[in-house]
Amino acid sequence: MNAPARPAGPQDTAGAAPAGPATAEAATRPPARDRYFDLLRAVALFRVVLYHLMGWAWLPVVFPSMGVMFALAGNLMARSLKRPAVQVVRGRMRRLLPPLWLLGAIGVTGMLAQGWSPDEEHPAWWWLHLTYWILPLSDPPYAEGVAGIQGWVGEDWAAELAGPLWYIRAYLWFVLLSPLLLRALRIQPLAAIAAPLVLSAVLQFGWLTIPFERIDSAVTDFSTFGACWILGMAHQQGVLKRIPQYVAPSIAPIIACAGLWYAFHQDFRTGHDLDSIPFAQALWSFGTVLLLLHLSPAWSEWPHRLRRWDWLITLLNSRAVTVYLWHNICILVAATLYDRLWGFPALEQNVPWLLESSWPVLLLVWILLAGCVVAFGWVEDLAARRRPRLWPSASR
Repeated sequence: MNAPARPAGPQDTAGAAPAGPATAEAATRPPARDRYFDLLRAVALFRVVLYHLMGWAWLPVVFPSMGVMFALAGNLMARSLKRPAVQVVRGRMRRLLPPLWLLGAIGVTGMLAQGWSPDEEHPAWWWLHLTYWILPLSDPPYAEGVAGIQGWVGEDWAAELAGPLWYIRAYLWFVLLSPLLLRALRIQPLAAIAAPLVLSAVLQFGWLTIPFERIDSAVTDFSTFGACWILGMAHQQGVLKRIPQYVAPSIAPIIACAGLWYAFHQDFRTGHDLDSIPFAQALWSFGTVLLLLHLSPAWSEWPHRLRRWDWLITLLNSRAVTVYLWHNICILVAATLYDRLWGFPALEQNVPWLLESSWPVLLLVWILLAGCVVAFGWVEDLAARRRPRLWPSASR
């Protein structure tokens, strides 16, 4: 967050001496990072990886990562829109798409090598849908039922590779719509924030149906996480600070609990998670994000207890897109490799509990993700027009 403007003092008058080197350096220095937001983003990313490995339905309840990540992105987008909208949108797309292109170049090549080819009945549509790997206005296609590599990569790896791409598609649409969303927020703040939640209810209760699957998925994701994105914008614009301090902590738990109540009435207990109940996800994420933004301490420096984790949080923030894009395939590879230990009779007979545990797999997943950071993460630096770094763990 930007620091509040300093009140004019005697040295700000017209008769003041010219600014010295220190003043000039301060003027050109980029705004200090909000370390609280960095912490939230790192926790959200770790929770996503943990959830996709463990599958615990309660994890999205403890911390709704996707709502938090969209809110943080909305906050950053609103701050950037002080510049011309076209320039900002183009810059966000430039930073978002190259990591996807690298993933697609490797993934699509692998799918083609394993026999993926155009649909015989509609070959033109196959080629057209392939362009979604370049500009993901809809979910990029993938080969279904692709064979794995025995002992190394499990079957249907293409589906795991493409699984996280809905987030990239949703993020892109939020970026494209942000100038309009910000204008609506400035004109009617309450209506702009509430509109996605109302749309989510309309879709959930069947009052509106969208016949086209690709459009339906985009609208559903907007209705589920749009309020979080706009909340992030509202926080940056100071909208949340203009309401009485007791309002947010009073209404946020009510909205969140309403979402949880609805989830429990939609078979949440029987293994369904919040992702399968978009309206419950929308309410729970909104309430939680509202509380987190209300409590925002706006750290420009780390509290003492968190300084030891600076390198890890910085790394996760600098390589958030890389970690998110590659984590599913890393989980699949890690699980496949770990399953090979069942081939050792001594381990199978003496420590079967260890072979059945998912915690060693989690450790292996992060080792593989570290390899992905080194191998592919530099693309994020190039996309942001920074000097490429293999391991960006130092704060700037």
